[in-house]
Amino acid sequence: MSASTELICACRRLAAMGMSPGSSGNVSVRDSAGILITPTGSSLSRVLECDLVRLDRLGAVTASDGDDSEAGAAPSKEWPLHLAVYRERPDVRAIVHLHAPYSTAIACLALRDGDRAPLAALTPYATMRFRDLRVVPYARPGSEQLAEEVGRFARRTRVMLLANHGSIVAAATLVDATDLSEELEAAAMLEILTADRDRIRLSDEQLEDLRDG
Repeated sequence: MSASTELICACRRLAAMGMSPGSSGNVSVRDSAGILITPTGSSLSRVLECDLVRLDRLGAVTASDGDDSEAGAAPSKEWPLHLAVYRERPDVRAIVHLHAPYSTAIACLALRDGDRAPLAALTPYATMRFRDLRVVPYARPGSEQLAEEVGRFARRTRVMLLANHGSIVAAATLVDATDLSEELEAAAMLEILTADRDRIRLSDEQLEDLRDG
């Protein structure tokens, strides 16, 4: 499967799960030819392969595959954010940035422990996957300031929330990035649904056992 086909499949999956409201969200993959990213102002539910934009490693739009002309569409305005993660993480080959409802809700909550996301230790799987979930300070979407902050956080984590904005997941493959985005939304939903109730959190001993495992 080509990178463009894989990217479109991921976009459709995310849209079908309701994780990219309206025209929000953007996805990219990195390959030997540079970076392929979804265009600005296009819903993940309807973006086509011909709409995808190819960038070089500095963010310049390059000629589309097999074509001498420049790509017609403009890249997502969040392309600086994607490039910042790729620069800091040579192991990353795919990035998913979403405004999924529950993850974004968590990103709007007050922090309780430094820059850690307010996500309670409720299930072992979510705890293992998101034990180091961080919240990047707010900056205007598409800005260089936001890209710089995301790049700084990417040095220590592949999954993060953007304060009052959404989520970013970076992974070695697009399948992994999509899976992890879905799992993050499920963990965030569990947090919201159980808030203000008598919750049974994992104990310190249980958390230690998970860390040892």
